[in-house]
Amino acid sequence: MLVTLGCFLFSYTINAVVIANHFGEGGLTGVTLLMFYTLNIDPALSSLVLNVFLLIVGYRYLEKKTMIYTVLAVFELPMFLKYTQEWPVFVPENLVVASVAAGVFVGIALGLVILGKGTTAGTDIIAMMMNKYLGWPVSSSLLVIDTIVVTPLAFVIGFEKAVLTLMMLFIASKVINFILEGFNPRKAIMIISNQYELIGQKIQEQLDRGITVLDGHGFYSKDKRQVLYVVVNRQQLMPIQRIIHEIDPNAFVIITDVNQVIGEGFTFYFDDSGNKFLH
Repeated sequence: MLVTLGCFLFSYTINAVVIANHFGEGGLTGVTLLMFYTLNIDPALSSLVLNVFLLIVGYRYLEKKTMIYTVLAVFELPMFLKYTQEWPVFVPENLVVASVAAGVFVGIALGLVILGKGTTAGTDIIAMMMNKYLGWPVSSSLLVIDTIVVTPLAFVIGFEKAVLTLMMLFIASKVINFILEGFNPRKAIMIISNQYELIGQKIQEQLDRGITVLDGHGFYSKDKRQVLYVVVNRQQLMPIQRIIHEIDPNAFVIITDVNQVIGEGFTFYFDDSGNKFLH
């Protein structure tokens, strides 16, 4: 379902925003647009042919489930590209608006496909291979590949629209990260204080957050210290800082970004009867 929805949104965005505003694109779609702008070859046809070729080359690098959804996408993309060709388009007076809109919707579309354990084939296969064997993030891999593809497109669509295309691709990569890494980023806090028991008690009483106590010691002094580790949402960050400051102004505190938290209290919870519910 996610793969199909993502393919549909991607195809419509290509027709309604990207082609309508004469932008480029990255990856294999960028190649199909280059062929469309220069040779007037239907993007639906070139997408099908090139995607099938890449699928044959890259099938061995994909997991079985990913492979199944990718085959689905290979045939859905050309179908949706053809189906949405005559749909309403979005051509604002300000091309920056079109670039931002295209970036957001392309990012959402690709994020949904990858979240559904599939790819839109094309260079997504290469990006997932790079992620599997080189450890590169999928979004970063796509951005590198996209930049390479956009370069020849710049000579066709012009420098201004090439820059807007790069901006669109950058926005899309950030949206993909946002979708894959979680919709609600959290903050992880490590607290080193002699008053750790009182600080932990106040955090539990006022914020109802679980706390982990870690055993540590100073490297130089060798003194044993207890370290509090707690994950909170953004709304709880200021209250927890206030609690720490009121109890121990000299506490050593480290606050880091957490993109996704999976576990009780964040993605699910138990009621008083022990029944499990998803957030």
